[in-house]
Amino acid sequence: MLDIYQSVSNYPYKLGSHSRKVTTTNADAQTWFDRGLIWLFGFNLDEAARCFTQAVACDDACPMAHWGLAYALGPHYNFGWLSQGEAARTATVQKTFAAAQRALSVADASSDLTPVEKALVRAIQARYPQQAPPTTLEEFGEWNRGYADAMEGVYREFPDDLDVAALYADAMMTLTPWRLWDVSNGTPTPGARTLQAKVVLEKALGSPVAHGHPGLLHLYIHLMEMSPNPELAIPFANLLRGLTPDSGHLQHMPSHIDVLVGAYDQAATANQIAGTVDDVYLERHGLNSVYTTYVLHNITSLIFAAMMAGNSTAALQGCDRLEHILTETFLSTKEPRMADFAESFLSTRPHVLIRFGRWTDILSLPIPHDPVLYCVTTTTIHYAKAIAHAALDQIPPAVHHQQLFLAALATVPDSRLTYPNNCRKVLAVGQAMLDGEVAYRKGEHDLAFRRLHDAVAIEDGLGYSEPPAWMVPTRHAAAALLLEQDHVREAARLYADDLGVAFEGKQPALPRARRHPRNMWALAGYGECLGRLGMEGERGEVERELERARRGADVRGEVSCFCRTGKGGEVRGNVFGKGQEPRQGRDEGVGKTLEKL
Repeated sequence: MLDIYQSVSNYPYKLGSHSRKVTTTNADAQTWFDRGLIWLFGFNLDEAARCFTQAVACDDACPMAHWGLAYALGPHYNFGWLSQGEAARTATVQKTFAAAQRALSVADASSDLTPVEKALVRAIQARYPQQAPPTTLEEFGEWNRGYADAMEGVYREFPDDLDVAALYADAMMTLTPWRLWDVSNGTPTPGARTLQAKVVLEKALGSPVAHGHPGLLHLYIHLMEMSPNPELAIPFANLLRGLTPDSGHLQHMPSHIDVLVGAYDQAATANQIAGTVDDVYLERHGLNSVYTTYVLHNITSLIFAAMMAGNSTAALQGCDRLEHILTETFLSTKEPRMADFAESFLSTRPHVLIRFGRWTDILSLPIPHDPVLYCVTTTTIHYAKAIAHAALDQIPPAVHHQQLFLAALATVPDSRLTYPNNCRKVLAVGQAMLDGEVAYRKGEHDLAFRRLHDAVAIEDGLGYSEPPAWMVPTRHAAAALLLEQDHVREAARLYADDLGVAFEGKQPALPRARRHPRNMWALAGYGECLGRLGMEGERGEVERELERARRGADVRGEVSCFCRTGKGGEVRGNVFGKGQEPRQGRDEGVGKTLEKL
């Protein structure tokens, strides 16, 4: 394969036109610096570091090349100091300190360095203040705060420099990654510098020049996705689409806003584009890097969007891609701890099969041969099998797999993540769901609904993530079974909360970041509720919205959860798209309605 770093002209990636003129007499150093900066803004710090290394090789006397290398080798919003093991963390401290010190010594020796370059080089010293790790892990937080404070000084001196604005906002956001907002009430998390970052980013984005800045656009999406007003980021998400063609993460990022405003087809498209780009990148660079987790994130984002849009084909194709990438060799990597960060991605297929009611496929899923390495996957498959047996009114095997689920859950270590959530906390949703589903099939409805409501509450208590850590909203199952038992108003309330709409004059109880607007599953259930309550005007509006939501669907769900099989054990409604043959989503013994489809 061609060495893409052998010369500037060999480099194959199209990254857009963003550039920052730095002090160097070497044109190739400038080109490599620009590439590194764009990758940095796209959170591919591995490739950013390789580009900055090439810039250093072209001009070792370029302080900003060393600055970029120091920056790229360090922590960032999605991968902080504590995400690394002790040995890797020690090595990172040493490498970043050396690069920052080299930037400082070269800057001190330069007579023509610009004031802003001097300020940036000085500021990064606060990010890496010593050659050895601190004595306590808490001190890494002090390093981050020291750097954010230093960047505040740079920003005050150069408030119109767009790169400085992006770097300052990033420094503030990295102090509380994924905790910028308290999603339960829509206010900034105490101690977070959320509003300061918002002021900085919105001031910068007020300039038309900033509309081509990948870092500012990227960060604003992250800033606003947990906020009470994610729709404010729509125009900036649209500006980011296609801006840096070969940055998979930046191609994916608009989907964070798409799903929050109910544009599931658009979210899926963004992630399909990202997937094409990612495949090329992985072919060149292999799997063994932190960036691979970004690729996995892009795929699961596609899967979730497809699930919400009723597109089973795209969702299952995404599962195929995940399983192709997540080899045992990759998951066995010790540094970084890939199993802790990535094994949970393999548990996605069972959720997809549950979403589309494919009980036969679930019962055919093999149990992983290594239940320790694949502990989350093993636990989730037992969960899915128990759900499938329950839906088929096969109570003894449902209870058997429920017990196997609990045994497998006990083996999941606290270190295993569905980022940023602990997997044990995520699987607690499944524990409550199983209790509810099995009790429901036993006819113990009071217990069933109590545990289903527990599942809803546990899901609501999970940390925000995109896509959600629990891939099938619990309200969809709880409301479907409530509706089946004629608890129409209670079901309608759950659907309205999920959709983020008012019901009977009451505003939705679910915080903005946890809603799933315009999803076809809740719309189907909500429309039925409104009809049964005699609210025909409102129902007509919902039905029109539902038809729009189904445009990309290949499974036409008439119920919000296929666990609702009908009081007589029959499947309710036409679950397949027009002209489709019944898929493997239904056992022949579930009911006779399949014969009519």
